Amino acid sequence: MEKIDKIIFGDNQFFGINHMSQEKAQQLSEKFFDINNIYKVYDIAFECGINAVMLNSNDRAREICNYFRDNKNKYDSINWYPSIPYPHKYANMVAEKGIFPAINEVLFKDNSALGVLGMMAKGGKAVLSKDAIKIMQMLIDVEMKIFKGLNIKVVFLQNIITDLILGYGVKEIFAEYCEYIRNAYRATPGLITQNMPYLLSKLKEWNIKNVVICSSYNKIGYLMSPDVSSYIEASDTNNPDDYQLMAMSTLASGAIPAKEAYDFINQQNIQSVVFGASSKKHIEETVQLIDLKKEK
Repeated sequence: MEKIDKIIFGDNQFFGINHMSQEKAQQLSEKFFDINNIYKVYDIAFECGINAVMLNSNDRAREICNYFRDNKNKYDSINWYPSIPYPHKYANMVAEKGIFPAINEVLFKDNSALGVLGMMAKGGKAVLSKDAIKIMQMLIDVEMKIFKGLNIKVVFLQNIITDLILGYGVKEIFAEYCEYIRNAYRATPGLITQNMPYLLSKLKEWNIKNVVICSSYNKIGYLMSPDVSSYIEASDTNNPDDYQLMAMSTLASGAIPAKEAYDFINQQNIQSVVFGASSKKHIEETVQLIDLKKEK
């Protein structure tokens, strides 16, 4: 399995997301209302040595990706880690229209006649026959149009979807998702979860290998199920040739000081950290503190 980047720059700060402080979230939302401020922070991150970006497929992602495509010569070496789908978009649409009208709108809105014909050729009567696998593939294609032309390294399935499928124990969906990402996008499949130990154990049981698992990982158990010790045990016994582990929420949304947080993280058998920051000081500090070079 191709090695993932050790440090990846996340995007929550750009979209007014802060799980601990609504006031901080509002400040970030106001700061990055001007999208040029987002590009400036990306440039700071790249100057600090970061070479990879995780981006949710939300409404502003299209504009961000357009900017990077338009400036491909400047950003040609950047690796991309899309996170799909953007769940709030679908939840609102399903609540308003119902599930199958919502699927139809997502699949066929803003597509050229040729694009619609291509989807119909791939999916046939998938929507009418409720063929879940074909619908899934078509929805992935819609989400991934945003990232067309960029250097896609890993495509992540959002945790709200991953953990729902995991809860039902549907092996086939995971297997088909991973296979489709490999074949259609020549990328490594990724899964975001809030229960890394259980997901890892099920993937091993189902013999679904060469997957990147991204999960919250911090010393106080923030957004970690069932507990910190289970994560440490699962990562300690993991073979990164089969499953690479990526840590997010390493600071527990600001509850842990950076040095303390990364003193803990650097001792874990993980291959990557994704973090978000909005200032040069915090980006530089985080890059200096992360040290995943130790052989486990």
